[in-house]
Amino acid sequence: MAARTTRSHAARSLPGIAVQPTARRGVMRSLPDEEPVAMVFDGTTYAVLMATPADIEDFALGFALSEGIVETRDQIAELTVLEHDNGLEARFWLAADRSKALTARRRAMTGPIGCGLCGIDSLEEALRPLPVLPEGGPVFSAAEVAEATEALRALQPLHDQTRAVHAAGFLVPGKGIVLAREDVGRHNALDKLIGALNAAGIDAATGAVVLTSRVSVEMVQKTVVAGAPVLIAASAPTARALKLAEDAGLTLAAFARAGGFDLYAAPERIVDGDPDVA
Repeated sequence: MAARTTRSHAARSLPGIAVQPTARRGVMRSLPDEEPVAMVFDGTTYAVLMATPADIEDFALGFALSEGIVETRDQIAELTVLEHDNGLEARFWLAADRSKALTARRRAMTGPIGCGLCGIDSLEEALRPLPVLPEGGPVFSAAEVAEATEALRALQPLHDQTRAVHAAGFLVPGKGIVLAREDVGRHNALDKLIGALNAAGIDAATGAVVLTSRVSVEMVQKTVVAGAPVLIAASAPTARALKLAEDAGLTLAAFARAGGFDLYAAPERIVDGDPDVA
C-alpha cells in the first residue's frame, strides 16, 4: 500500500474584530481548517466528509477499517492521497474480494462535520450488528481513567492553537496515552486514531480509546469494530450508544473529568487500586 502525503496545514491565522463592552479592536485568530475529503474506492466515490487536512492517510485508512470496507490493511492494494483545487481525494484500490463485497453496501455521506450517519442507505445499516468483544483484556486503575481526558488535552497542539477541535487518544495501562489525533470532526479524529494505530502496528485490543466528545452510536461502532475493549469520554453517552456498548461487551466510562467518571457496561476492566494486584 503506497500513499503520497499532501498539504497538511491544520489552521490559518485570519483577521477579526474583538468586541468588548467598551471598545473594539482588530485581532488575528488561529482558526482550524477544514476541507472536503473524498473517499474513492475502485474509481467510485463512497463518501465525502469535511475534515482537517492533516493526517489524511491515517484518516483514510481508519475510515476504511471502521466502516468495514476492509478488515486488514493488506486488503488495500493501493492508497494515494491527491490534492485538488477544491479539496482532497483518498483514492483506494482494493483487493478483488473486498472490491466485490463493497458493491453490496454503498453509502453516500456528503454532509457537515460530525454528521456520521448522513445519507445512510437504511435504518438497518445505521444500527448494523456489532461483534461481541472478547472477555478480559486490559485492566485500568480508576485513577488512570479519571485522568485520561486531561492527559489527552496535553497532547492537543491544534486545540491549544484554535480551541475548536476534537481529539481521540489511545491509552495503555501503565503507559498513559501513546498516540493521539485531532480533527474538527469527532468521528474524523477517531478514524484518524484507528488508522494511526493500524499503521503503527499497535493492537487496539491492548488499550482504551479516549475521546474529548460525547459518545454517540457511531463512536461506539467504530471503537468496537477497531477491537478496543474500553471507551473513555469527557461527556455523556446517548442511551442508544450505551445499549450498543452493553451488547458488545464494551467498557464505557463517561463524564471522565475533574478526577472522576461514570462507569457503564462491562465494569470489570476498571478497578480501584493497582490493576496488577486487583
